[in-house]
This record gives sequence, C-alpha cells and structure tokens, in this order.
Amino acid sequence: MEISNKRVEEIINFIKGLNLDLKYQKEFTKRKNILYINESLTHSSANSEINYENLEFLGDAVLRLIASDFIKNKYPYMQVGERSELRSHLVSDQWLEDVGKKIEIEKVLIIGKKALRDKSAKATIQAEATEALIGALYESLTTLEPIKDWLVPFWDEKSKEVLADPHRKNYKSALQEFTQSKGLSIPTYKTIEIDKKHDNPKRFFCTVFIKNQSIAEGSGKSMKQAEKNAASKALKYFENNLIDQ
Repeated sequence: MEISNKRVEEIINFIKGLNLDLKYQKEFTKRKNILYINESLTHSSANSEINYENLEFLGDAVLRLIASDFIKNKYPYMQVGERSELRSHLVSDQWLEDVGKKIEIEKVLIIGKKALRDKSAKATIQAEATEALIGALYESLTTLEPIKDWLVPFWDEKSKEVLADPHRKNYKSALQEFTQSKGLSIPTYKTIEIDKKHDNPKRFFCTVFIKNQSIAEGSGKSMKQAEKNAASKALKYFENNLIDQ
C-alpha cells in the first residue's frame, strides 16, 4: 500500500501525540509500522480491501487482556464478578469513543465521502478506529506494556467514575433488582423517536413505568441511552419516594 510523505508525517506526529514511552517512538519510523497505523485509521468506505476491520478484531483481544490485568493490579481484592462488570465499562464502545475524542483520532481518519456524510456513524467509527489503533500498536510493538501504560490514565478516570456510582452505571439492571426486591412489577419502557437528526442528544424520549404508573422520563441520542437515563431517574425517584404497592 502506497502512502504519501505527507501522510507518513501526519501519522508520526499523531503517534507522538499519544505520549507513548519514548523508547518505543523509534518503532514508528519503520515503514511496516507506519502502514499498520495507517490501516487502523482507514475506514472500509475509503478502502474496501485495506481498512481497520482486521486490526479492530486484534485490538479487541488486546484491550480485554490488558484491561483485565489493569483491574487485577489496581483492585486486587475485587471479586471476579465485580471485575468482569468493571471491565465491561473499560472496554465499552462508549469508552473507546471517549478515548478517540481525547486523542482527536477523527483528524487522522481516512473515510469515504458517503460514510463521512452519515453523522449517525461518526461515534461508531471513532470507537472502532480507536480499537483498531490498539491492535496496530500491538502489531507494531509486539509487547503489551507500552499500550497498557498509555491507557492507564484513561482507565483510572473511568474506573473511579464507575466505582463512585452505587449502581455501577447499570441503571436498568439496578432498577429491575430494586423493583423485584420490593415485590413490584418489572419495569417497562416506552420509547419514541422525537427527532430524525442522528446527532441530536435528545433524539429519543423514554418513559419508564412500574405497575402501569409513569415513574420517570429520560432522553438520549439512542434508544438505549434514553432508557438508561430514564432508569437512572427512576432510581433517584425511589430514593425519595414510595410507590403504592
């Protein structure tokens, strides 16, 4: 695959911006590693043969392994179930999207015109490319340590946020467990699309019901997010109120 000198310089500067351990920086002057990084930053809409899909698959495995190692060392007394729950947040699409935004991966992505116009795909592409980048870093360096060291600050921030939440961000599960413990009916959700614009953070509107009684409402850019926000508000409602049984 041929890439221009300008693109090579762009990739080298991007890698420098990740603040990987300096002793590994020289690896990204090698052509084969430049090509790995370029591949991880190329969407299938721009190149149907050489794109980030294979590296994304590798990145998923690398990410789960080093996230598990991070949790084991950071929280040695945490139970296995709790570790698994925390890891789900540390490797989630939302977390990958957030990391992608922080490293400004969008600026170096190669995306076809059609996909570029699809605003609804923007978040997904950023998350997938970030995961592919992790795969490309491993393919280039063949060691996990520098990748883990790079990701630890992001994980420190996210794990503190998750662990500070008594419901561990799993609001729908927490709400169902609560209602069942109180002998109430399982929560039901009614979600409607109120805007066709994919980039609207309030595109979907959800109402959560218990025993046919409206308890709380929430909005989100996806049905899943709207339901999660409604469940979160329902839990807060129950902290201060009692529902007739």
